[in-house]
Amino acid sequence: MSPNDRERERAKRRYEKQQAARQRHEAEARRNRQVVAIVLAVLLVVGGLVGISLATRGTSHTPTAAATPGASGTTAPLVQGCSTPPAVPGARTATLPPKETAAGKTFVATVTTSCGDITMELDGARAPQTVASFLGLARSGYWNDSPCHRLVTSGIYVLQCGDPTGTGSGGPGYGFGVENAPKDGQFPAGTLAMARTSDPNSNGGQFFIVYKQTTLQDPTGYSIFGRVTGGMDIVDKIAAAGAKPADQGGNTAPNQPISILKVAVTEKKA
Repeated sequence: MSPNDRERERAKRRYEKQQAARQRHEAEARRNRQVVAIVLAVLLVVGGLVGISLATRGTSHTPTAAATPGASGTTAPLVQGCSTPPAVPGARTATLPPKETAAGKTFVATVTTSCGDITMELDGARAPQTVASFLGLARSGYWNDSPCHRLVTSGIYVLQCGDPTGTGSGGPGYGFGVENAPKDGQFPAGTLAMARTSDPNSNGGQFFIVYKQTTLQDPTGYSIFGRVTGGMDIVDKIAAAGAKPADQGGNTAPNQPISILKVAVTEKKA
């Protein structure tokens, strides 16, 4: 083999080595890109789960469970007399009225729902700030078209309403403290009470109707501000239809959707 042939052979081997090295580098780069893509995907999933957790920490609740948007996907109601609820309106805000608005007075509220009218008597003597808040929200249309987002059928027995977002985490933008909480933690059927978070000053727009004797043992308690005087049969039928499994926020919506269409309040004269 001539010197030129040997040089060409060495050049060929150098070239083949360079090509092999380049292919190894490209393969490593592809693997690195794949690893980065997988890591980013995992971070996005984890970030989404953390976001869901943080979004539900402020959910107004009674001590055992909590909520879902109320638009119905069913073609036929499970409860006779119910119609398809309207679309969930979304977040709204309001201003807290002074308690003097309701102090020492009794009011009658007619809550028109997609399943019929529920009437309530509101006790401004025992829970003046709560009733003043209720009056303000009712008269401003805060609850119009809002779903009753939560039904609890075990341990405690309540239908929870009052959040225009339908998620259980919405509020009017203000909070106030507990009033007229029963010392023994007993809530008879027909009781009208406020829902809140673990913060005693987080009462706002969400309330619950007790449809079966319930015990709520909490050091601070839950504000009782009235009672249902008509339409408890509607609540009982909604409860009898059962609740959906808990969603990602731990919320249990009624199987039969029910929404507040409007609320009218008048003062009850002696």
